[in-house]
Amino acid sequence: MTGEWNDLMRDRFRKVDTLAASGTAAYPNDQKVGWTTAAARAAAAGIPPEDLPGKSIRVDIAGRIVALRRFGKATFLVLSDRAGRLQAYLKRDAVGEAAYDLFLSTVDAGDILWVEGTLFVTRTGELTVEAARYRMLTKGIRPLPEKWHGLSDVETRYRQRYVDLIVNEEVREIFRRRARIVSFLREYLVRRDFLEVETPMMQPVAGGATARPFVTHHNALDMDLYLRIAPELYLKRLLVGGFERVFEINRNFRNEGISTQHNPEFTMLEFYQAYATFGDLMALTEDMLSSLAVGIFGDTKFPYQGGTVDFTPPWERLTVAGAVARYGGVPEERLAEEGFLREMAGRLGIPDAATSPPGNLLVAVFEEVAERKVAGPTFVTGYPIEVSPLSRRTDGRPHLVDRFELIVRGREIANAFSELNDPVDQRGRFEEQLLRRERGDEEAHFMDEDFLRALEYGMPPAAGEGIGIDRLVMLLTDSPSIREVILFPQLRKEG
Repeated sequence: MTGEWNDLMRDRFRKVDTLAASGTAAYPNDQKVGWTTAAARAAAAGIPPEDLPGKSIRVDIAGRIVALRRFGKATFLVLSDRAGRLQAYLKRDAVGEAAYDLFLSTVDAGDILWVEGTLFVTRTGELTVEAARYRMLTKGIRPLPEKWHGLSDVETRYRQRYVDLIVNEEVREIFRRRARIVSFLREYLVRRDFLEVETPMMQPVAGGATARPFVTHHNALDMDLYLRIAPELYLKRLLVGGFERVFEINRNFRNEGISTQHNPEFTMLEFYQAYATFGDLMALTEDMLSSLAVGIFGDTKFPYQGGTVDFTPPWERLTVAGAVARYGGVPEERLAEEGFLREMAGRLGIPDAATSPPGNLLVAVFEEVAERKVAGPTFVTGYPIEVSPLSRRTDGRPHLVDRFELIVRGREIANAFSELNDPVDQRGRFEEQLLRRERGDEEAHFMDEDFLRALEYGMPPAAGEGIGIDRLVMLLTDSPSIREVILFPQLRKEG
């Protein structure tokens, strides 16, 4: 902390003492607030400025002072609350000499203030509260930064999100929109008879995705538990139990790298529907997300990072092999040749190109040469069974599964498949995953005997899908980084 900053803070502590000496609390908690800034604006809407004083509309609002201009015997200030901003005007003659002098000597930008008075419009056309009374509600000790924007402050913005939210209205709007997106998705599914549920965050067996989990220890039970990497296997247990349409919106945790697309703690929507296929979920996803775009923008087209995303159905369908052929410049039929695929993977520098199963190599090649180039929205299908241990095999093509990933602007937004409900096949897939763990693959699945027991009771044919809420919000708020849409993203320790 600089010496100048220390001096400013010491000055504000002295102002707290000045308030106390005058018999005024710096942090009271008994002030009721009757109006928001938006309600005050609504009360004045449609009234000609010259008629407003005669209406004597008396309001009281509270908020943080985000601007302050003193002119001797009068002061203009701007208060910010949850609903917006509104100007207030304090005059010595209106609030009283002693109260005004105390205001001058103790109030700063950043403080939280309550004012009461009547509405009028200034000569510059600004709706304003002419204060008859004011009250300090919170004395801010740290001054607000004067210059908060710029790349040099990006990490500070994330680390001190509370300050970022105070001074950047556009950041607050991102999180208001995020809340609207989540509410829309929840209401969309509820209207279609899906039941919202909650499943364990701490699980004795990590499953439902190929990812490295976080491990914790429960002392009373003396057992290790895993922060969930996905709710999938518990939601499928509910299908077995007779809940035929379920969904959950909650956090997942994966012990992996941090980037503009990845945060170790992230939000997912997962939903499962009995008697449905992955094709049915394509149609549902098109309708749900195109309707969401219309709800946010009034249109299925919206801007993203200098371009336009078009959610107008129907969306493109493209196989993994077809995408590699299109963007990698190779004949699609040759990708079925193991030798050709290994040679291509080797040229691209993909690890273990000589020994990895062909399905894993095909997906690795897709991620290297095609995924980032898919503008979308595109349903990518035709995934190999090796990378889909929980998906149903494709009839007549047992080396593939009934699965899609939704790709938009080169990013996976959703992953869905027809669910594997054959307990014998599922056990065999888990056994293959265990072999991979033994060979050092920390992201391979564990064996989950209880889930297999549930399947043995009979799970109806079904399809399920996971949608990454954070990445979806990135799209719908024109944000280039996942950190912009998570209130408190994971960061390294300070210092």
